[in-house]
Amino acid sequence: MFLTHIDPWSVMKQAFLLSLALAVVMLVAVATLWFALESAGVLEAITRTATDVGGESGASLSGFLEFGRVMGVALVVAGVETVLLTALATLFAFLYNLAVGIGGGLEVTLSEDDR
Repeated sequence: MFLTHIDPWSVMKQAFLLSLALAVVMLVAVATLWFALESAGVLEAITRTATDVGGESGASLSGFLEFGRVMGVALVVAGVETVLLTALATLFAFLYNLAVGIGGGLEVTLSEDDR
C-alpha cells in the first residue's frame, strides 16, 4: 500500500490536541520548577545577589521572578507553541500532498495480528 494523501483537516485537529497537551505539560513543569526553586530559597538568593550587585536597579529583579509573571510568560510561550505547532503540522500535510505527485508516496506494509 502507498500513502498518497493526508487529510490536512485531520492533521490540524490532531496537531492541535497534541500541542495543547504539550502546553499543559509545560505549564505544570514551570509551576513545579518555580515552587521547587522558591522552597529551596534559590529565588531569594538570586534577588539578594542582584541587590548586592546592582543596588536599587537589581532589586527590581524580584518583580520579574514573581509567580504570576513567570506563569504569564509561560502561558504566552505555550500559546505561541500551540499555534505554531498546529500551523506547521498542517503546512507539512499540504506539502506532503504536493510532494506525493513527484515521489509516489510512502510505502506502508500492513499485516494481520496472528493471535
